[in-house]
Amino acid sequence: MQKLDYDSPIGVLEIVGTNKAIYSIMFAEHDKPVNSRNDKTDQVLVDCYNQLDEYFKGVRHEFSFPFFFEGTAFQKEVWNALTKVPYAKTGSYKDIAVSIGNEKAIRAVGSANGKNKLSIVIPCHRIIGSNGKLTGYAGGLWRKEWLLQHERSHLKKDS
Repeated sequence: MQKLDYDSPIGVLEIVGTNKAIYSIMFAEHDKPVNSRNDKTDQVLVDCYNQLDEYFKGVRHEFSFPFFFEGTAFQKEVWNALTKVPYAKTGSYKDIAVSIGNEKAIRAVGSANGKNKLSIVIPCHRIIGSNGKLTGYAGGLWRKEWLLQHERSHLKKDS
């Protein structure tokens, strides 16, 4: 496994992966990048880095690099459903539960959402409470709000 840091406008993202897939994109504990790109950095990590850069510049709405989910069958089902929430749109935990055919699993969906290791790419930041309010986000609610505003502002520019 290799690591590569991306210095985003909302904090350092630590990308972890191999030459085959990305396994994790999480907000780092450090304030400045410590894992830099070099000539031995796997291309998949470089592609991920570049696509995150395009996302933060507002020119990319979907990701195309290979990634791998590590989790239970239920978690993977939830994470797959999250990828179907469109850029700049939001859904609720209940919406995801209904979409996977398990309407009563709202809390389990919330738990799976919180275990997502592929921040931004698996857009758990687009999931809000049924009342329309922002709810938990591992990176902090301020980041969730920033990401939603970022996507909305760039969707308007593209329309």
